[in-house]
Amino acid sequence: MSDDEVAEGTIGGLDQFSPSVTRTVVERVGPLLRRYFRAELHGLDAFPAEGGALVVSNHSGGMLTPDVLLFGSAFYKRFGYDRPLITLAHYGVVMGPLGDVMPKVGVIEASRENASAALAFGGVVLVFPGGDYDSYRPTFEDTTIDFAGRTGYVRTAIAAGVPIVPAVSIGGQESQLFLTRGNTLAKLLGLTKARMEILPVTFGFPFGFSVIVPPNLPLPTKIVTQVLEPIDVVERFGPDPDVDEVDVYVRSAMQSALNELKRKRRFPILG
Repeated sequence: MSDDEVAEGTIGGLDQFSPSVTRTVVERVGPLLRRYFRAELHGLDAFPAEGGALVVSNHSGGMLTPDVLLFGSAFYKRFGYDRPLITLAHYGVVMGPLGDVMPKVGVIEASRENASAALAFGGVVLVFPGGDYDSYRPTFEDTTIDFAGRTGYVRTAIAAGVPIVPAVSIGGQESQLFLTRGNTLAKLLGLTKARMEILPVTFGFPFGFSVIVPPNLPLPTKIVTQVLEPIDVVERFGPDPDVDEVDVYVRSAMQSALNELKRKRRFPILG
């Protein structure tokens, strides 16, 4: 797919995806992040060799989440830039200062409609069902898979007829000390009306305590990612799968894999 190809009917900025811009970002920024976080990614050997897939992952690191680019770097190194990796992100990301660049590197606003369009676009879609609720989970709950009850990813995979590929990572919640999501405080201040469900409090370098801003710099924690075996939902659960049953199975597989990564981890930050 060339940069000037546009898929008819795409929404959410999918028509702006640029393999050349993506390659530039991955090749310039990717090596720096991989070295800084001493990143490891395992399991891509089992990833579907072609076609669409819905990658479902836990989300870590608060505002400055490195997991997207770390996964993307490994993905493009293996499959090349003619196979788009579309990442679904919080609307604040795509409307921020880099809003014009995000669609060009395949980052679009998270929604069921955008996910379906991205899969129809022929891309692999990376989704974090837990969103910022997950990325700001307390550091002492860093190995807990919690999507806050969100199961839309299952319906999306079923409707698109693509496999679910679970992936888990560890280390991101050690980039600073995540103290609380601040759910209650967000409600008391009425922030939920502005789609802000949390008001997280963290402690890190160089600002110490932070309530979202100013964002502390991430410590060079070692991040390890494990991609799991693809799940063919219809093959495993039948032609009319129960969404909740599929969700429980996916989260259970992810929790077991994350527990195993935790077992192998010797020290916080050092890995």
